[in-house]
Amino acid sequence: MLIVAAPGKESDVLKILGEVKEVKETMILFGEYDLFALLECDDFGALSEIIVNNIRNIPGVESTRTLTAAPIYE
Repeated sequence: MLIVAAPGKESDVLKILGEVKEVKETMILFGEYDLFALLECDDFGALSEIIVNNIRNIPGVESTRTLTAAPIYE
């Protein structure tokens, strides 16, 4: 997930993201997006719930972009 945070709120958002159990990795970015969060969820319903009810409600989160990964098939 890519997140745009309000100016000066990046660290606050990063800290709260770390408290969400589905968030497995976070980092601050430079450029169009301010933060990256790697989430692991059982299904798209759970992912949607976490994004809408938890992450988008974090104070300082202005917008999000969700990217989904598919398993690698060999």
